[in-house]
Amino acid sequence: MNLHHPVRPAPSAALGTPLLDVHELSVRYGGIEAVRGISLHLNRGEIVAIVGANGAGKTTTLKAIVRLLTPTAGTVTFDGESLLPLATEDIVARGISLVPEGRGVFPTLSVRENLELGAWNHRHGPTMQATLADVVSLFPRLGERLRQEAGTLSGGEQQMVAMGRALMARPTVLLLDEPSLGIAPVLAQQIFAAIAHIASCGVSVLLVEQNTHLALTVSARAYVIKSGQNYLEGLSAELMKNPEVQHAYLGS
Repeated sequence: MNLHHPVRPAPSAALGTPLLDVHELSVRYGGIEAVRGISLHLNRGEIVAIVGANGAGKTTTLKAIVRLLTPTAGTVTFDGESLLPLATEDIVARGISLVPEGRGVFPTLSVRENLELGAWNHRHGPTMQATLADVVSLFPRLGERLRQEAGTLSGGEQQMVAMGRALMARPTVLLLDEPSLGIAPVLAQQIFAAIAHIASCGVSVLLVEQNTHLALTVSARAYVIKSGQNYLEGLSAELMKNPEVQHAYLGS
């Protein structure tokens, strides 16, 4: 992963072979089927959004992809290989990182310590310091606060820490769960600019976002899910014009 140099999508993406493919995924909480047969795919260097109302199954879908939840049916394939037999740490090592809703920073650790925790898979290699430099270049605020306890940062700055920590694992795919939630609009704009830059450097982004306008603005394609199922999908620019999407999710 190099966050300085934009790259072209891999040939597999151009040929229509997804990097990440989720097919007929279902997940149960006890007797409740929270996700019911969701299908989606993500190509290399692409930003894809998942939008929908609270409780639609968006977060559950992301957690199931990285095996924080166990699917009851369906398949999840990454670069042609099934992820279902793998543990979460193995999925991260293969190249998929999740930035969870609520950020999950360690408040009493410094910004640097939080970031370095994300580099566990290459912590003692020569790439760790180079990756840290990439992250600080992407989020200059963090460079100014490396010694500061993460719990003393603003919500937007903590989101930068959470994203930076995920990037420290040098992922091929970044899963983002509600990155703008509880963040001042000016910092949300900075974070979404960073998301666009990350994708331009070849990292594929699957984005769950409650701010539908922001999500559809930054993404190439989007899935609208409802009651744990696929409801609408298509190019984000076209969904932005869809009257049903405008009424339900864009407040117009």
